[in-house]
Amino acid sequence: MRPPQSVTRSRSYRSFTVAIISVAVLLSFVPPNLHADTAALTNWPTCLHFRNVAIGQTETQLLSLTNNGQGSVSISAIGVSNSEFSVPPMSMPIVLAPGQSVDVSVLFAPTTAGWVSGQLSFTMTPSNSTLSVPIMGTGVTAQAATASPASIAFASVGVGTKATTPVVLTNNQPWKLTLSGLQTMGAAFSVSGPTFPVILGGGQSVTLNVTFAPQSLGMTFGSAFVGGAGVNITFTGTGTSAASSQLIVNPGSLNFGNVTVGTTGVTSATLSASGGNVTVSSATSSSSQFALQGTSFPLTIPAGQNILVNVAFTPQSSGTASGTLSFSSNAQNSPAAGSLAGTGVMPCVDLAWSPAENAVGYNLYRCVAASCSYTKVNSSLDQDVAFTDNGVTPGQTYSYVATSVSSSGQESGYSSAVEVAVP
Repeated sequence: MRPPQSVTRSRSYRSFTVAIISVAVLLSFVPPNLHADTAALTNWPTCLHFRNVAIGQTETQLLSLTNNGQGSVSISAIGVSNSEFSVPPMSMPIVLAPGQSVDVSVLFAPTTAGWVSGQLSFTMTPSNSTLSVPIMGTGVTAQAATASPASIAFASVGVGTKATTPVVLTNNQPWKLTLSGLQTMGAAFSVSGPTFPVILGGGQSVTLNVTFAPQSLGMTFGSAFVGGAGVNITFTGTGTSAASSQLIVNPGSLNFGNVTVGTTGVTSATLSASGGNVTVSSATSSSSQFALQGTSFPLTIPAGQNILVNVAFTPQSSGTASGTLSFSSNAQNSPAAGSLAGTGVMPCVDLAWSPAENAVGYNLYRCVAASCSYTKVNSSLDQDVAFTDNGVTPGQTYSYVATSVSSSGQESGYSSAVEVAVP
């Protein structure tokens, strides 16, 4: 009988395709006897409205969830009803004690022009109740002007003090643009700069100064909409009672999710100075699998300002890993630390091939490409035209061939081989 057709790297149904994927099963412990209904979990703001965002760009807003009930709330899942909106992966479940809050980042990345809406849903266990939050936004083909930065996170600023960050508005059009005025939301935020209306020639810019002067403790939100430009600038900030300098690591917990063994996952954290300038002298990781990337010390962060640092996770074996990244500085709360978590997963090879005539099943054979002696991978006859090989080792290169088997048990010769390098 005729063997399967030659193995290639095409993704056609009549070919042998290969893709490297990572597979992991995450087990989460949910504390027993937790019960709360949706009335106990509240959100602020009550809805999220993303104004004009250019197609291909992304705007982020924060949603604060607070447990106002008498018992603990366990959030087991977060759902988004419209693919234009997304929530970065978060470690589940999120357990909130009475009075405790958590901030959720919500992203809007429009793919088409026009107004869209959706719902965020937060599922709580064991009651299986759901909190729904309306979200909406408008995608535009091109913004008449852009703001840099498009959002500002002031982190922690002492009550009675203030911090200021500049924002540059630029006219992206070749013609004149009239900025008619500002509509500012959030009592703790103010915007100063030129007197409106402002006329910008093609390519010209103007600077606005955004000031955060917290009136109370805790996180607060705000925004400024620039009329005539269709630009919405979002603000967040946290008021603290600390009179002396503090170094804030945000977020306080970084979760890298699944990272294939032998590769490196990178994510960012923000270091912010509150109450005074902070000089960071060094950083230490409690685990060799986590490391700070591309940051030189010492570095000084002005009061009310922040910097981004990159943290890398390079799993050495499969399974969950954790650690702590500590920053030594002249701040009162030195060392400031953030927790780290990630899961190392072994790679696998996903294979597919075109069907053979009169075949009732297939066998797949593998060998290490450097010294090839083929060994059958499947334990029983594979009736599908696809197979996932979970027995590969990172750093190895493998050669694969397939055979077909007829109803009489006759097995064909090998198909053409394909080589796969596992990272």
